[in-house]
Amino acid sequence: MSSAVQTSRATGIKYQKLTCTIGAELFDVDLGDVARDEELFAELHSLLLEHKVLFLRDQDFSRADHVALAQRFGALEDHPVAGSDPDHPGLVRIYKDLDSPAEHYENAFHCDATWRQNPPMGCVLRCVEGPEVGGDTIWVDMAAAYAQLPDHVKDRIEGLRARHSIEASFGAAMPLEERHQLKARFPDAEHPVVRTHPETGEKVLFVNAFTTHFVNYHTPENVRFGSDYAPGAGELLNYLIRQAAIPEFQVRWRWSENSVAIWDNRSTQHYAVQDYWPAVRKMERAGIVGDRPF
Repeated sequence: MSSAVQTSRATGIKYQKLTCTIGAELFDVDLGDVARDEELFAELHSLLLEHKVLFLRDQDFSRADHVALAQRFGALEDHPVAGSDPDHPGLVRIYKDLDSPAEHYENAFHCDATWRQNPPMGCVLRCVEGPEVGGDTIWVDMAAAYAQLPDHVKDRIEGLRARHSIEASFGAAMPLEERHQLKARFPDAEHPVVRTHPETGEKVLFVNAFTTHFVNYHTPENVRFGSDYAPGAGELLNYLIRQAAIPEFQVRWRWSENSVAIWDNRSTQHYAVQDYWPAVRKMERAGIVGDRPF
């Protein structure tokens, strides 16, 4: 049985939880109106903090409205590898067809651009054209993933920090010189393994497909012999990364033309399922500049 449709107190926005953990679908909401209305946006922001990812269908708004809505959250950022709409800086076009570069895969659990010193706060993603079937996206509640870790693991990772790399992900298929140039522009970022959400105060497990290694694991408390560090540190990191694959922390969204997802990048990961070849999937994403994780 699906959950009941609820109504927000402030503006009367109707929404329905999609899982017990993460995700809510909004009804009878025009995001073009939200972009222009302070009260509607405040309620949308509140629902986003509560449910971490919001979904809407039949949002036939303009690219200008798309940008305007995302800018309500903050300044937008471009992407050094994916292309942007020339008339709307910050509106990144994620167009997938048989000619798409193989290295631009999305079918890995990831938190957007954690290779930045200040990863995005969140994103507004709209489906422009999608396959008749397939091409779903999965989001994961990484606050729930942290909360469900065994206490001895929480103790072990407290205070740990890790590196996140664009060179080892987007740059991996580039020629050597081009890859090094990319790393020079975006040096590896260092973030806490467990970050604190700046608005909700939740603790969030903050490692993903961009994370390469711990930077402060090799201490007398953790390492007696070399095997404790290698492969010990890698095994712990892989264990943490695998938490995103646990279904109890996930919500799965089936796209349709003009459907939209708005997510909090600080507390979620996502995975774009690439099962739809030879169909085409065209998405447009506005990423919002975030703060430095702590």
